[in-house]
Amino acid sequence: MLLPVALLNSLQNVLGFDQEAFEKVHQSGEQITSIRRNPNKIFNNQYSIFNDQLEQVPWNPNGYYLPERPSFTLDPLFHAGAYYVQEASSMFLEEALKQTVDLSQPIKVLDLCAAPGGKSTLLQSLISDKSLLVSNEVIKTRVNILSENITKWGATNVIVTNNDPKDFQRLRNYFDVIVVDAPCSGSGLFRKDTEAINEWSEQNVELCGQRQQRILADIIPSLKDGGTLIYSTCSYSETEDEEIADWVVEELEVGSLKLEVDGNWGIVETQSKKNNAFGYRFYPNKVKGEGFFIAAFTKKKTLDEAFQEKFKKGKSERLTAKEIEVVKTYLKNPSDFFFIKQKDEVIALPSHLEQDLATIQSSLYIKKAGIKLGTIIRDELIPDHELALGTIVKEKVPSVEVDKETALQYLRKQEIKIDFDKRGWSLLTYNQLPLGWVKVLHNRVNNYYPANWRILNK
Repeated sequence: MLLPVALLNSLQNVLGFDQEAFEKVHQSGEQITSIRRNPNKIFNNQYSIFNDQLEQVPWNPNGYYLPERPSFTLDPLFHAGAYYVQEASSMFLEEALKQTVDLSQPIKVLDLCAAPGGKSTLLQSLISDKSLLVSNEVIKTRVNILSENITKWGATNVIVTNNDPKDFQRLRNYFDVIVVDAPCSGSGLFRKDTEAINEWSEQNVELCGQRQQRILADIIPSLKDGGTLIYSTCSYSETEDEEIADWVVEELEVGSLKLEVDGNWGIVETQSKKNNAFGYRFYPNKVKGEGFFIAAFTKKKTLDEAFQEKFKKGKSERLTAKEIEVVKTYLKNPSDFFFIKQKDEVIALPSHLEQDLATIQSSLYIKKAGIKLGTIIRDELIPDHELALGTIVKEKVPSVEVDKETALQYLRKQEIKIDFDKRGWSLLTYNQLPLGWVKVLHNRVNNYYPANWRILNK
């Protein structure tokens, strides 16, 4: 692996850079695989990739390193949302949030550049049930995978949007936390993606820096006074890291936040040249993870007024009392939710988010909100896959536990056979976690796994 000479030269005076060790770790061919467990889904560890011998990611209580990379496609628990495959360095976002935000309070969080969903699922695990996460992806072609991963995570307090950063200026002083994992030149991922080496150039670094400034300038008006901004990249270049931190402090009226970092973790604390803004660098020769940079800021007090609701309520159709009775039979705590219908599909969201949904609906394009319960036909709910993977399903809903072979047949949307005498809708579970719906008839079992999600790996 030949690293760009221009990159190596640009890093000579950057704190923590050791060229010999840096090149050696890139030449080693070592690949690190890490996963983050979903704390909202409890399952039987038997026959799982989780075991007591797994090494924990030092800065994340739910993060673990795997001794080798398995076929996640062939692990039903992956499809059930039991864990997320996430690069270890980026899991430090949890530590940054814990040190800068009171996560016990109801807060509004925006993950601006969210696809495929690693940071959003992490954020959702951190915030309280009374909080809201808006998970946004700018690029339209990437929104579907984001929605899929949010669905697997099973949470109700997430709204997925597909908007440009400037669109959020309609929500001035609205969010308590904004996370910007900015598009970058990608040098921190050279070890995982050698193709990125061929795409790297000094010109691209400069273009990325300009784009990052534009994104941050567009989004800062929607952050509350005193709110927290988290900025990160997977780039080593100062142009995209410390120089952006300098620019943010200078131009956007924010203050830098220092984080406490365990000296044994190998993370390098840096300060920008002009304004001494704190940043945290992850070098693969110093940490067990890929290249990463993260910095935290707080928005200073401005003359902006606090956000006030200025929009009419959304036009979503409400359920009738009779329809609510139909969906209640599937839910743990139905009184915790309000229900709307869109194109005959019933959606459940936490009651406390009713006004927020109306606000966001009037300001942004929504791809997904809450959990889709299904469609009501002749006083019967035809349950949706989102409901199966959600954490709101009543325990008394019929379910049938299957072995791995049957689970994989189901995930391939093949015909399955199960020994189950209760007719009608049932959850198919593996290691106690739902994979989706089946309908048991007197002579066959109908497989309702989504056709566009089916696995093709044999």
